[in-house]
Amino acid sequence: MMAEPADRFYESQGLRLHYADWGNEAAPPLILVHGGLDHCRTWDAIARQLQPHFHVIAPDLRGHGDSEWAKGSSYGLSDNVYDLTRLMRLAGLGDAAVVGHSMGGMVALACAGTYPDQVSRLAVLDGAFLSDPKPAPIAEQMSRWIDQLDRIAKHEPRAFRTIEEAAERLAARNKRLTPAQALHLARHGVRRHPDGLYRWKFDHRQRARAPYRLSRNDYIALWSRIACPTLLMWGDESFLPDPEAAGLLAHFRQAELVKVAGAGHWLHHDRLDEVLASLRGFLGTPRAAQGGA
Repeated sequence: MMAEPADRFYESQGLRLHYADWGNEAAPPLILVHGGLDHCRTWDAIARQLQPHFHVIAPDLRGHGDSEWAKGSSYGLSDNVYDLTRLMRLAGLGDAAVVGHSMGGMVALACAGTYPDQVSRLAVLDGAFLSDPKPAPIAEQMSRWIDQLDRIAKHEPRAFRTIEEAAERLAARNKRLTPAQALHLARHGVRRHPDGLYRWKFDHRQRARAPYRLSRNDYIALWSRIACPTLLMWGDESFLPDPEAAGLLAHFRQAELVKVAGAGHWLHHDRLDEVLASLRGFLGTPRAAQGGA
């Protein structure tokens, strides 16, 4: 089992994108896709447990972690799907199992719906949801997006004197994090700048809601094409709605839902043992002799 992954890079749409490679190349590929404003090292506890059974790859999406930021604020779902499919081609990761969290789950779902033969199994942690069936008029969407980008351009990103300060910020946002978890996430989530201060690695321009998003029907059309077994996981204290109550399972050919009690949006941090047990069962790996990571 590797203590630390290797840092690797590839090119996509002119951007230099990073991924963590946990090795074990002879094993079946497993890709872990993080959520918005996060980074690839959010998966470390899960990656270490699954690495003996899989060649685990965890990419930093564009504008996140150690990947380059997009020029021109291009952070649409389709751009992220392209980046993921390019990584799969360049790294020889065809017929991969994919696990995605939040926005990364939406990227994984769209990828599996676009190329059903490229994904062998798909697990989505609190990342399956559908937008309002009646979006705002396009002129309103356009002006809102422009206003958001203007505000972000004037915004001074939050700075921290120490990594520990950044960890405290993360712990305040998710009170279930242990001090060790918060410190680990902060250590990989900030970068020290020439002024000596630490700032988050993600591009704040991703917060702007672009007017060229996929529609509700687009998502449903993609989900209905997914051919592989699909596992949806949802924390019963998440801010996202229950996928079962929202009727989402009807849009999949073969999907099962696992509800994790006492977990919020970040299931893999809040209830690691339960998430690992579900993933092991779904992916067909032996159970660990001891729980947790």
